[in-house]
Amino acid sequence: MSRSALAPVRPAVPRVNPRISGQAARFLLVGGVATVVDIGLFNLLHYAFGVGPLTAKVLSTVVAGVVAFTGNREFSFGDQAGASVRRQVLAFTAVSLVALGLTLLPLAIARYGLGLTGALALNAAANVVGLALGTAFRFYACRRWVFATPTGAPTLLADNELDDSSGDVRLAA
Repeated sequence: MSRSALAPVRPAVPRVNPRISGQAARFLLVGGVATVVDIGLFNLLHYAFGVGPLTAKVLSTVVAGVVAFTGNREFSFGDQAGASVRRQVLAFTAVSLVALGLTLLPLAIARYGLGLTGALALNAAANVVGLALGTAFRFYACRRWVFATPTGAPTLLADNELDDSSGDVRLAA
């Protein structure tokens, strides 16, 4: 029996494209900054300046959305050529509305479908499950549609670019 026949078999583990993982990290960082802006501005407007809570939340959400759009356009997906800013703003707004629906869905199911009313259950549904669904969708959609390289335009990764570390063929996403 040959020595290679006795070697342990390693399961094939999919490797994460470093470009995508870098984008995901930057995307999460931008989202964190936008969240801090949203919460901070809401509290500042409502508690320090006496603006009504709904008005304060609308204003803080709009400002946080501008921060998220700008940060993602310039920092998270800045290496992608993208399209016009107008098209990106419209696509980002549409994606954000769908992501909001995905964020609300687990909360609605927990509250109205399952009849849950406890703080832990509703926060888990909204701020764990819903936030995870909305964030995953938003990342995919921003990468694929909002800030995507227009069809036929050159990308930083050539199709079937070789990954020097393993010799694996990587398809440009």
